[in-house]
Order: sequence, then structure tokens, then C-alpha cells
Amino acid sequence: MLPSSRDWIFSLKTFCASMVALYIALRLELPRPYWAMASVYIVSNPFVGATTSKAMYRTLGTLLGAAASIALVPPLVEAPYLLSLAVALWVGIMLYLAIADRTARSYTFMLAAYTLPLIAFPTVSNPATVFDVAVSRAEEIVLGIVCASIVNTVILPSKLAPVLAERTAAWFRDAAFYAAETLAGRPGGNEMSACSQRMAATINGLEVLLSQLSYDHTRPEVVRQARELRGRMSLLMPVISSLADPLHAFRGSQAPAQKVMTGIVDKISEWIELTRRYPGEHTDHDVKQSAEQLRAELGQLEPTPEALRAWEGALFSSMLWRLRLLIDLWQDCVTLQHMIAEDKVAWWTPQFCHWRLGGVERFLDRGIMLFSTVTAAGAVLLACALWIESGWQDGAAAASVAAIGVCFFAALDDPAPQLFRTFIAAALSVVVAGLYLFVILPNAHDFAMLVIWFAVPFICVGTLIPQPRFALMAVLTAVNTANFISLQSAYDANFQTYINSNLAAVIGVLFAYLWTRVTRPFGAELAARRLIRSSWQDLVAAASPHPLEEQRNMAARMLDRLIQLLPRLASTDTPQHPSIDSFRDMRAGLNALDLQVEREKVQPPLRAAIDRVLAGVQQHFLNCIEHDRREEPPAALLGAIDTALGDTVSVSTADTALDLMYALVALRLSVFPNRPPPLLSNSALQS
Repeated sequence: MLPSSRDWIFSLKTFCASMVALYIALRLELPRPYWAMASVYIVSNPFVGATTSKAMYRTLGTLLGAAASIALVPPLVEAPYLLSLAVALWVGIMLYLAIADRTARSYTFMLAAYTLPLIAFPTVSNPATVFDVAVSRAEEIVLGIVCASIVNTVILPSKLAPVLAERTAAWFRDAAFYAAETLAGRPGGNEMSACSQRMAATINGLEVLLSQLSYDHTRPEVVRQARELRGRMSLLMPVISSLADPLHAFRGSQAPAQKVMTGIVDKISEWIELTRRYPGEHTDHDVKQSAEQLRAELGQLEPTPEALRAWEGALFSSMLWRLRLLIDLWQDCVTLQHMIAEDKVAWWTPQFCHWRLGGVERFLDRGIMLFSTVTAAGAVLLACALWIESGWQDGAAAASVAAIGVCFFAALDDPAPQLFRTFIAAALSVVVAGLYLFVILPNAHDFAMLVIWFAVPFICVGTLIPQPRFALMAVLTAVNTANFISLQSAYDANFQTYINSNLAAVIGVLFAYLWTRVTRPFGAELAARRLIRSSWQDLVAAASPHPLEEQRNMAARMLDRLIQLLPRLASTDTPQHPSIDSFRDMRAGLNALDLQVEREKVQPPLRAAIDRVLAGVQQHFLNCIEHDRREEPPAALLGAIDTALGDTVSVSTADTALDLMYALVALRLSVFPNRPPPLLSNSALQS
């Protein structure tokens, strides 16, 4: 709970950078030197790469917003509603681009979105000053950014690569638990759903972190390794979950090989737990040797061609294949994580090679994105209308702050709680700023005394910024306090001006909170329902022919959607957890894509059987979409799968037929997890 030494060092560096920026701004007699001080706290991050990338993108966004204000204010100032509409449209467009980009680059569009109202609204009473205000804001913000970047880079810099190793190590702990519970036949429950949510949240967070690595002076090889690791981490959960239904079905079949399967599964689970520990005794060579030994044991268990013609044999072979995938994928993940943790560049040969790798498409819920940006633009427009109609002199500040509030949290499923915290932080900052303006600053006669008076509260607040629980409130308190004090070269505090301007800012945040509470009351439930529905739409598309590259992108989109969905599902102890159904949906989609790939390799009679299966998959999920709920799959689809499976095991045991068999077995278990096994032939698995 208490700040660590690293937190204190970060806070001291940030405070020093803010004081340097404030001193330079005062010496240069910039109009609003407090903007430079506030900018330091906005862009500062405990890590060099994050600070540098944020600084660069904030600079670009500020310049873009400043240019837009210069272009829009002079010609439209005589038509206030038209100007308000133009600003609202700009905010909506920039905000849409920001939400669509899930890397650090999105900060550029976010800054451009709210920089325009921040410059434009205060200058409408005197449009001739808009150029000067835009230039001065750009100068002051760039000054703060440069100071923060230099101090963070020169004084005890912290690198992102060790943090990446720490976060992946925590993810490996969760992954080992998830694998152990799944292989032991316990795929549901509160702990498992919470574990999958943590794993998905970590993978989501890595996307921004990886986009900042290149700004951290990290070698390109390490960046590539990190991207390879994240891609395989996102695949690991579906691969592990794909073993839950086959293991359950096999254990319920009373097959003679059940004891053998239990033994090898326990070995794999133990190997995963041992090799995930890092640092430790397990080198990459040890991991490779133990993985090869496990693969050899799995190869010795492969059923005979005759045994494959029975359901138990096909199921057993399918499980062995999926266990090999798990071993390959886990070995790749562990090897990459070790290389990143040791910061070494070595030749790496991937073990997991599959056609699904290589897709780059991400899932974007454009409907939610459009709704979020339209409501944000509506808030700006309404705030401007209230300001114009009321004739409130300080309404410009309220409208500007309202625009910042709705922009900053627009990407969240439920922005209202964060906006309420922002309101509390703003109110607290008004009180602190008042104490400084009317009690403390009259006694500060030079800059050194000013630094002393600022030191204790700003350094203490700064120690909370690196801690995710307090980061938002800490940054807002520091930034708002600096802005509300409105420090100038000479002391000139007017109580009426202080009350009017700062009260306007608090009212702006309150307006943003109330508007968001009214227009976006849905929370994560709506986003989760839309994600599930869109997954059904992709399942329908997966059952249709597509080029291989499009299939790779479709598989990548399915995985990305699942990673977005899991953190939105509440944890529960019920066996039929929504996350389990979502995993099954995604596996059904990936298996349908596998069938599309294998379909091109088989003879026409078998191709016709596959087409009937794909048509059944299409119809089932079209039915789910039409009724907007998960429907019971039709018996005709089960019959089509069993027919195609029977035809597949009867033709040959070539690799193509085996891959097709694996896809059909997995599809049957995904869509019909609790149905009795099919009678493929009179053969039975003997050993």
C-alpha cells in the first residue's frame, strides 16, 4: 500500500521536471506558464518509452488541434452555433480515430479532439487572439513535454523491457493455473473465470506497452520477440480450452486408454508448472529436452489406423494432437519470455506453426464506437448551447472542460464512474488551489520559496501516479491544482476571478458526468452482448469460402474479440459460465475455418459432406442472430458432422484426412459438448 522507492524516485523526477518547465516559462514570460507545469504531470510515466511516446503524440495532437482552432474560429466566430457544430464534429471525428487505434498513437487524436475547444472557446470573445493563444499553448505544452522527456531519460531512466518480463511472468502464473485446472477436468468456476479475465486483461494491456517499446531504445529484435510472444499468448487460452470438452468426453467413455491418458496429461500439467517459473533452474535447453520427451511419449500413444475408425480412437488421436499443440505453443512462449527477460538476441525456431498465424486484423465494434463519439459530440454541442443561451462569461471554461471529460473516457464501457472521480478530484483541486492562492503564495517572495511550498504536496501526490489504483486521481489532482492556481510572473489573486473560473471547470466536469450517466447507462453488459452477437456473425462468415489470407485475418479477429470479451464477463461459480460458451463459439469458428482449408485437399464426395456441415453451421448461427439468443443446435447439424466424420475415418489415414478428422471432432464437441458419441464403426480402441 505504501509507495516504493521507485515511486518516490519517479515523483521526485517529475516534480523537478515540472519546476524546470515552470521556471523557464516564467523567465520567457509565456502567458500561461502553469500549462507547462501541468503538461509535465500529464505526460510523465515511470518508464522512458511510455513518456517519450506520449510526449511525441501529445505534441502532434496539440499542434493539430491548435491548427484547427486557427482555421475555424475567425471565419465562424460570428455564427456561434455553426462554430459549436464544427467543433463538435471535429471532436467526434478525432475521438473516433482515437478509439479505433489501440496503440499509443491514439493519444495524438485524443489530444487533437479536445485541444480545439480548449483553445477555441476562450477566444470567441476576442477572435483576433486565437493565433497567439494557439501558439502560446503549443509553446507551453512542448516546453513541459521536453522537460519531462529529458529528465526522465537522463536521471535514473527506467526501461520497459523488465516490466514486460514481470507482466508476462505474472501471466504465466495464471496460464499455468488455467492449464492445470482444465487438464484436471475443472474448466469452470469463479477462480477459472477470474483467471481467464486476468489473462485477457494482461494481453490487452500489452498492446499499448509493445507500441511504446520502440521508443524505449529497445533493440528491434526484442520488440519482434515481444510481438511474437503476445501473439502466442493470445492463442494459448483457446488451445488450452479446446482440451476441456475432449478430455471430459474421453473420461466419460470408459475407454481402456483412459489411465494412460491421465498419466500423460498429469505429466504435461507438471511440466507447464515447472517451466513457467522464471528465474529458475529451467534453461531453454531443459525446456526443449522435456518438450521433446513429452512429444515422443505422445507419439507412442497414437492409435492404429483401425482404431481411428471408432469414435474413441478418433477422439483419442484428436486429444493427442491438441496436447502436442499445447506443448509446442507453451515451449515457444517460455523460450520467448526467457529471451526477453535476459535481454538476449538468439536464433529462435518456432515449434508452433499453423496456418492461423499471420493474421493482423483486430475486431472493432464500430457501432459502439460511433455511439460513443456521437454522444461526446452531443455533449460538446449542448454545453455550447447552454453557454450561448445563458450568456455566462465563464461558460467557455465549463464547455472546454466538459469536452475534455467526455473525450478522455469515451472508450470505456461505462465512463460515468471515472467522470465522477474526476469531479471529486476537480473539487479537491479547487480547495487546494484556494489555499495556495490566498494563504501560501502571498508568503512566497521568490522562485526558490515557491518550489519549497510546492514540494511536499506535489511530491506526495506524484508517488501515487505509478500505482494503477490511484493514478487517475493523482494525475488529475496535480494537473488541476496547477491549472487552478494559474500561476503568473507576478502575484495577482482575485477571489471573484478564482471562484468564477474554477467553479466553471467543476461545473463542466459535473455536466460531463450527468450527460454520460443519461446517454450511456448500459455498462459492459451491452458491449458483451454485442461482442457475442458479432462472434455469431463471424461464425456465419467462417462457414463461407474465403481466400486463405482472409481466413487468417478472420481467425485473428475472432481471437481479438474473445480477448476483449472475457474481461467484460462477470465471474461466477455456475458451471455454464458465459466465457465457456464464448470459448466454444470461437472454437467452432476456428474449426469451420479449418474445414475450409482442408476442403480444398479432399476428393469431391468428401467435399460435399464438408459442405453440408458448413451449411449447417451457417444456419445454426443465423438462427441465433435472428432470435438474438443462443439457440439449441439442430439435430440435422449433428447428423451432418457424424456423416462427414464417418466418411473421413473410412477413406484413409493420410495427414489430410487426419487434419479433417481433428477439425470435425473438435467442431462436434464445440457445438454438441454433451451429446452421446457417434457410432462410426464396430472397431474400438484397444490400447
